[in-house]
Amino acid sequence: MVTPNPAVDVTYRVAEQRIGETQRVLDVARRPGGKGLNVGRVLDAGGTETHAVLPLGGPAGRWVADALDELRLAHTDVAVTGETRTTVTVVDDHEHPTMFGEPGPHVTAAEWDAVTASVEWLLDTAGPTALVVSGSLPSGADPAVVATWVAAARARGVLSLVDCSGDALLAAASAGATVCKPNRGELLEATGATDERTGALLLLGRGAAVVVVSRGADGIAAHTVDSIVEVPAVAGVTGNPTGAGDAATAGLITALAARPTDASGPVVDESALRTAAAFGAAAVLRPVAGEVDPDDVRRFLTSTDTDTDPAPSDDRTGSPA
Repeated sequence: MVTPNPAVDVTYRVAEQRIGETQRVLDVARRPGGKGLNVGRVLDAGGTETHAVLPLGGPAGRWVADALDELRLAHTDVAVTGETRTTVTVVDDHEHPTMFGEPGPHVTAAEWDAVTASVEWLLDTAGPTALVVSGSLPSGADPAVVATWVAAARARGVLSLVDCSGDALLAAASAGATVCKPNRGELLEATGATDERTGALLLLGRGAAVVVVSRGADGIAAHTVDSIVEVPAVAGVTGNPTGAGDAATAGLITALAARPTDASGPVVDESALRTAAAFGAAAVLRPVAGEVDPDDVRRFLTSTDTDTDPAPSDDRTGSPA
């Protein structure tokens, strides 16, 4: 699991978000973050073993490494000269969270080479079921690094799932990613398409086997060249949508890990998408990103109630890009 732009994720809870005013923070939570680490924490909570590869630098980077040790999450750190970023999310009980994301440090070509070497070593020695690349790249990073990681997984017959945006998403598709998983806004922005199906076909035409699109309150869909499979969002769920998309990625990996993959890619059916939706909905009920209660996941998987109000949009969830 690669987190190209990890962060110290800080969540402030306030009574009400008011722009331009001094506000008292009611509660503060700090977690090791970045979308890939959020995915890993959710997988770990569900009993799936993970191993994170991430560039870390400065005191903030040391804090992230120490926090991962406390959580007993396996990780391989690549030292970089720049300072690991911080993200701040402001939440209350009324409005959609407001997120502030720093761009991240400059990572040199040699430092990216060290990240790639760590990824390849784990692919060769750990026997992973899947390689997950999730989150933004630091400012100025060459998106070709994502293609390198996807190609390494593909050469070893390992499923790859990429949840990135912009040129990194295009690079992943061109390298033959097994699953590209943007949200709908990211898909349209990266491809320049005006509708979801056209954008998905563009990624599929570049070489992606499956394109899974998070639609927020409109659910989630899996596109192949020949078909579209869709499921609605879990209904009646309200709370903090920060990290719901990352949890959905963890749910999708959980489902696909036990499914066959042939020359055309993994079988992404309604059951797999419902698992992803259940994980995403469970994350909405938690106060910070990177958490789900397995009991909530099971409850949503067995629920058939789709007649109440849908869950909040997760189109911009996880650590900000």
